[in-house]
Amino acid sequence: MKKRLMSLMLVVGLVATTVLSGCSGASKSSVTNKDEINVCLGSEPQTLDPALNSAVDSGTVLAHLFSGLAKWEQDDSGKAVLVADAAEELVDGVENADGTVTYTYTLKDGLTWSDGVAVTAKDFEFAWNRAASVALAADYGYMFDVIDGYDEVWADDATGNEKLNVKATDDKTLVVTLSNAVPYWNELLAFPCYYPVREDVVANESWATDPSTYVSNGAYTLTGWSHNSLITVTKNDNYIDASEVTMKTINFYLSDDANNQLTNFQNGSWQLIDDVPTNEIENLKTNYADEFVVAGQLGTYYVCWNINEELLPSTSTLTGTEKTEAEAEIRNAFSLLLDRNYVVEGIAQGGQVPASSFVAMGITEADGSEFYQNAGDSDSYDGYFDTSADAYSDNCAAAVETLKKYYTYDESTKKFTDVPTLTYLYNTSEGHKAIGEYVQSTLANYGVNIQLENQEWATFLTTRKSGDYSIARNGWLADYNDPITFLDMWTTASGNNDVQFGKGDNADVKAYSLDLTSYGYDLNVTNGTWAETYDELITIIKSCTDDTVRYELMHKAEDMLMSTGCITPLYFYTDLYMVDDSVEGFFSTPLGFKYFMYVTYAD
Repeated sequence: MKKRLMSLMLVVGLVATTVLSGCSGASKSSVTNKDEINVCLGSEPQTLDPALNSAVDSGTVLAHLFSGLAKWEQDDSGKAVLVADAAEELVDGVENADGTVTYTYTLKDGLTWSDGVAVTAKDFEFAWNRAASVALAADYGYMFDVIDGYDEVWADDATGNEKLNVKATDDKTLVVTLSNAVPYWNELLAFPCYYPVREDVVANESWATDPSTYVSNGAYTLTGWSHNSLITVTKNDNYIDASEVTMKTINFYLSDDANNQLTNFQNGSWQLIDDVPTNEIENLKTNYADEFVVAGQLGTYYVCWNINEELLPSTSTLTGTEKTEAEAEIRNAFSLLLDRNYVVEGIAQGGQVPASSFVAMGITEADGSEFYQNAGDSDSYDGYFDTSADAYSDNCAAAVETLKKYYTYDESTKKFTDVPTLTYLYNTSEGHKAIGEYVQSTLANYGVNIQLENQEWATFLTTRKSGDYSIARNGWLADYNDPITFLDMWTTASGNNDVQFGKGDNADVKAYSLDLTSYGYDLNVTNGTWAETYDELITIIKSCTDDTVRYELMHKAEDMLMSTGCITPLYFYTDLYMVDDSVEGFFSTPLGFKYFMYVTYAD
């Protein structure tokens, strides 16, 4: 899921969570109303439609407003566990003779929408088909490709009447058939795009922009939305588990100003903030030791390059495959010029780990080992390049030699003279700006002119998605603990494919090769398109039920991704936030979601 803010502890497995329970800190909240909590996760969300959302902060708001078949809870030991929510239980699937797997869910009695209408299995059937539809073209539409029938929905000759193999056989029974066994299926059921919506409600295209038209089925209802200022949600007394919900009102304040967030935390106005000024981090570690939290998170902060951006000098005569390969070399060389140790120690300062792969630290192999430690082909370091401090000088020297193949180099100034001017796009945040300035100044040392462009969050997402940029900051948090959540987002049709793989000019580029015959698959492509290679590889991975082969194929997918140079990983995320010492019952998960429904205040 897209990460808006600059999170600053290594997480091993999804079960690591942070739970706050009356710890002592440097500030004490002046909370006078114990029935409400004031928090700030970020600025104005792009959407509160669960099918269209792709950001983790608004995903947190949605987790309070909606009830899917499953949800995340914390067990007695503080671990994050999946439990049934709208469903009576999370059932085991039944494998069919053709290899498909069928799940039959029974909804709990008494489920209602916030307007009093009964929730039915038909609402889930409708919502999933809507979210997966070509017509909606949601960023996360591909999250439904594990369900039988998805390929027909998206086939070139589809009529628009095709549906997922999801059937409401009566008001309380939902039957779902998957194309094959999926190890992370239950986790998908707790993900926002799998939440139900009601057909008559969403018929109003602006339904999700105003509390008067917003209908949900979760622990809270949307009772106020002052755009760009405040979202208020209020406890839903008709929620099936309302007796367990302790916090009556949650005020989600909207701000991307880290200084403003810290001020409101320190004066007691806000009880949780999800960002702090980078220049205050050392002070906060000392003076707010029990309220300044650095928690585990499954994610990667990276720079993405628009694959269709021209990188070669105007005098270059390279075309076709040679041009594509040259630009991949250039992007990978620029990546080596960045000192990730400086980024995490001098800028971020929150316990992040320098990253040399895209799939995040904490994502595991089938045997429980770390996926990133098996990435790349070196025995001397993890990933695709050496991030150790001792290797930085050699990395820079190697990068310069590579760049000399394509650009004019002035030996007297030690700078290149004909690199095209590029623009670095980032969303409003002091931390993102600082990293952008570092990229700018570092590449300027080599004669590369980088201009910085700042946009507010919603505009930034639209610009990046449309490919109207050169280079952009990016961040991705796992949607579930499986490497595929970092890899399937780069297929041609994915709404999260901000790099534009297989789109625009890149659609017709035949520069990618893939041979899977040694794995028993009839796929051997030399100089094919992205769609003919990477897209096909992801499809095969998702249909593979042999864990050993599946993980080997996912490493191949990351090899392809990293070879393009379009992904420049900088560090593996940690989650940095501040929570008032009087708050009890709050918890978060390494997927980035934060939960306030069980909060109380210490006396």
